[in-house]
Amino acid sequence: MPSRKSVSAATEAAQPTFTITELAAEFDITPRAIRFYEDMGLLEPGRKGRNRVYTPRDRTRLKLTLRGKRLGLPLQEIKQLVDMYDSQASAAPQLRAFLAILAQHRNQLEQQRHDIEVTLAEIQQHEKRCRALLAGKA
Repeated sequence: MPSRKSVSAATEAAQPTFTITELAAEFDITPRAIRFYEDMGLLEPGRKGRNRVYTPRDRTRLKLTLRGKRLGLPLQEIKQLVDMYDSQASAAPQLRAFLAILAQHRNQLEQQRHDIEVTLAEIQQHEKRCRALLAGKA
């Protein structure tokens, strides 16, 4: 992926751009979070002087990143998915990879749900015993 160090005049005229503050406000996150995603290679904004300049492509990548985060995906998997967005290859392999990632994540969440249900049942039993002991002492 080519690095976009500066924003050309042609690029600026062709599409809207966003500041870090605008994106942070739109997605209700901090500018620091956006810079973190840059450090992780999820975003590559251009520069205009010392300021970061985000394109609609960057905005979409941020949106996909936040969607992956909301799904609970690890950043490494989010990066793979976001990088697929930029790929010129056929969509079929990308969709299969996405389905595999989602299936794996679903399995993890189902296991966690099972573990939580077991723990809640244990808590319920302890509560029941405690209430019985309290009722017996009254």
